[in-house]
Amino acid sequence: MKVLILAEHWIIHHSIPVDVWSVALINFIKNNFQGFFDVLSGVLGFLLGTTTDVLKAVPALVLIVIFSVLTYLFKKSWSLALLVFVALLFVLNQGYWEPTLETISLIIYATIACMAIGVPIGIAAAHRPTLYRVIRPVLDLMQTLPTFVYLIPTLVLFGLGNVPGLISTVVFVVPTPVRLTYVGISNVPRQLIEAGLAFGASPRELLWKVEIPAAMPTILAGLTQVIMLSLSMVVIAALVGAGGLGEPVVEAMETVQIGSGFTSGLAIVVVAVLLDRVFRPAKESS
Repeated sequence: MKVLILAEHWIIHHSIPVDVWSVALINFIKNNFQGFFDVLSGVLGFLLGTTTDVLKAVPALVLIVIFSVLTYLFKKSWSLALLVFVALLFVLNQGYWEPTLETISLIIYATIACMAIGVPIGIAAAHRPTLYRVIRPVLDLMQTLPTFVYLIPTLVLFGLGNVPGLISTVVFVVPTPVRLTYVGISNVPRQLIEAGLAFGASPRELLWKVEIPAAMPTILAGLTQVIMLSLSMVVIAALVGAGGLGEPVVEAMETVQIGSGFTSGLAIVVVAVLLDRVFRPAKESS
């Protein structure tokens, strides 16, 4: 027993300096690549700010009508277009229109970034099983690491604002399109691939004309999940000054305002339902 106690004390007092290594890594990145992060922050901040300003420049009622018409053209559903119209009117009525536009801007760029990064990686992983075995632990770490942990290095590298919120959202969400694209491409029926090869398709033609079309339902499911997961980050992103619908929720928590906390949370739910209905694949919408 005494040996076990001594061994336990030795293990405790000889801890692996993970904290020191992480600080050294962040300091190294900051000291050597701060210029890159400043440029990236400026570009992303400009895109987010400009998009939000353009949306805010349009009268709210006009923008609600535009969103409703686009929904009908996209989904060919009067009932869904009416739901979008009524739901956005409710958001406007509750005084959360501008935060909603800020949140939509954040989701737009987070979704674009996640799909642009995740889909090519998923395709490459499906074609190279060794690559997937290598990146799988990284994907697990990105999804299981508490999201608050992402905020610390992003704050150090990008400062307060909507950019660290966007970066943290992308890091948390990007494993989803990687995994679903990998599953979709990996599960393409072998008969389709053999038929493409029999007709003399090149690897590029096989990818664009056979594999991607066959995997598109799964990839689109990944798109929907990316949007929903990005929206789930709005409250956490607000902690670093990202604004949007998460900001009134955080303020309500800090001041224990039950009413404003409930209404702002309800606004997030409304936006989530609308985005889910609009971007859900057609077979799942019915």
